Amino acid sequence: MLHRIAIVASRIDIPGGQGVQAAALLRCLRESGRDVIFVVINPRFPRGLSFLHAVPYARTILNQVLYLPGLVRLRHADVVHVFAASYWSYLLGPVPAMLVARTLGKRVVLHYHSGEADHHLTGWGPLVHPWLRLAHKIVVPSDYLRQVFARHGYQTRVIPNVVDTSSFRYRERVPLRPWLVSTRNLEPYYALDNTIAAFAILRERYPGARLTIAGYGGEEARLRRLAAVLSPDAVQFVGRVEPAAMPALLDEVDIFVNSSVVDNQPVSVLEAFAAGLPVVSTGTGDLANMLRDGETGLIVPSRDPAAMAKAIISLFEDPDRAAMMARRARREVEKYTWAQVGTQWTAVYAGKPW
Repeated sequence: MLHRIAIVASRIDIPGGQGVQAAALLRCLRESGRDVIFVVINPRFPRGLSFLHAVPYARTILNQVLYLPGLVRLRHADVVHVFAASYWSYLLGPVPAMLVARTLGKRVVLHYHSGEADHHLTGWGPLVHPWLRLAHKIVVPSDYLRQVFARHGYQTRVIPNVVDTSSFRYRERVPLRPWLVSTRNLEPYYALDNTIAAFAILRERYPGARLTIAGYGGEEARLRRLAAVLSPDAVQFVGRVEPAAMPALLDEVDIFVNSSVVDNQPVSVLEAFAAGLPVVSTGTGDLANMLRDGETGLIVPSRDPAAMAKAIISLFEDPDRAAMMARRARREVEKYTWAQVGTQWTAVYAGKPW
């Protein structure tokens, strides 16, 4: 039996996190012939009220006014697939969707993504645990999150994030150029200041090196100032890059770098794998499992620019090893394609045991 599915998630035109993964699942489900409803947690504000995005409490109230009536559409679904992150976003988006779905007698699948899960589950008590029990099944994208939930007494199913590898052109970087890229948003938990500092050290050895930073966020002004001081004219901030434009960006550059201090299973790293980029990253969250150090990438300590620069330099000192890791990573990313994960979602929607 093919179940009609409602996906409740952030808008798919917002790069990063839930939006990219929701867009990928919507596309794959529809292309496989599934009937899918999409309910947006953060609807667009009417043009005349768009200024309220800058007013915190008013923004939240208007968002809920626009979001909650859309949940009536869940009555048309058999299964309600709810994307979730941590803290207040969990209470404002997923919880109402699960309550409505349960009231309507629908099967609820909670798809939890946040790398801050341990702190959320530990510190939020009655604001998180009673609502988790509304889900018939909790799905997480990584073994790292499975272990976090297990420590709090929850059984979860691991289904990896999905990546459309066919959108990315794999090519080997020969010769390997000192052109780095980061595609993480400009927020504190991605620690882009560490990337910029590591790049400055790299330029002492390779003065012609370049760094492209694709993303947006509250840290942008500070990071621009830091880059101007440490590496004037060598760091390019390209702003928000739409998912459809990401393959072209990754095709231009040669090394992917990531300095996150809070993370889970970033799709940006999987996209780098698909494009053939050697990856240097911290090992937070599930990254150490994705990037087996020395096999599919290089792992460095958090907030250690010197270690990151040293790892990047090692790629130039042994380009054959860098190419070998990129090839292994490209094979590894096949585990994250729809051909591999689609049947797992079908089983979850049908309520099959594993």
